[in-house]
Amino acid sequence: MKYFFLVKKTIPFLLILLAFSCKPREELVYYQNIDGLAAADKLNSYEIKIQPDDLLMIIVSAEDPESALPFNLTTISVPTPGPAGVNNFVGQQSIQNYLVDTNGIIDFPVLGKLKVGGLSRSEVTKILEDKIAKYIKNPIITIRLTNFKVSVQGEVTVPGTFSVNSDRITLIEAISMAKDLTIYGKRDNILIIREVNGVKSYNRVDLTKADFINSPFYYLAQNDVVYVEPNKVRINGAAVGANTGVIISITSLVITLITLIVTTSK
Repeated sequence: MKYFFLVKKTIPFLLILLAFSCKPREELVYYQNIDGLAAADKLNSYEIKIQPDDLLMIIVSAEDPESALPFNLTTISVPTPGPAGVNNFVGQQSIQNYLVDTNGIIDFPVLGKLKVGGLSRSEVTKILEDKIAKYIKNPIITIRLTNFKVSVQGEVTVPGTFSVNSDRITLIEAISMAKDLTIYGKRDNILIIREVNGVKSYNRVDLTKADFINSPFYYLAQNDVVYVEPNKVRINGAAVGANTGVIISITSLVITLITLIVTTSK
């Protein structure tokens, strides 16, 4: 009878642990109300704003290539190691970038200092087209942000800082680059840290509700930090410590031994 009493006391404990580890659908599934979500046409026209410390590659071209030369930075030869076992270096041509200073200004050939901070890429393109059109016919302006990156931290599979090759990236794409949230990540409280003109903002996004698709944080800006907070299971597990698995294993072993003893004693 005493063995039966021990088993009776131990099994509920294990059941509690099992229930504690189970997560309801509402905490795990993304976009739960997406069927009733209204479309947002404005998202298609989203453009990032140029910020201090951005690196811009700006290329001016025209029907007459010679006429566009004064409006381009000169290419530089970057030494790169030659083949293995060879001591010489091979020169590789590289296009220089414009560094946006703390006041949002770049120093552009012929035109001088231009205020680009706080403007979108299309706005800067239009300004340059209008100014350069006074010198050459039908100028073509190509602008690219070359140091666009975002950081993803916390409860994701592969945290890190990721370079972005385009001018925009969604929150979902950034999380996908980090190989998605772990089972311990809080999907309803994603923190996005953003700095605009030297001022940091802290914003929360709920991935379980599709409404965030229409928010200003569906698309990320350069240098955004995405932090995934751990859920209660992870926090409580850390508090208990690394011995939790050992305790459960010992408990399971004890139950097995008690069961064998009860069975053989009959």
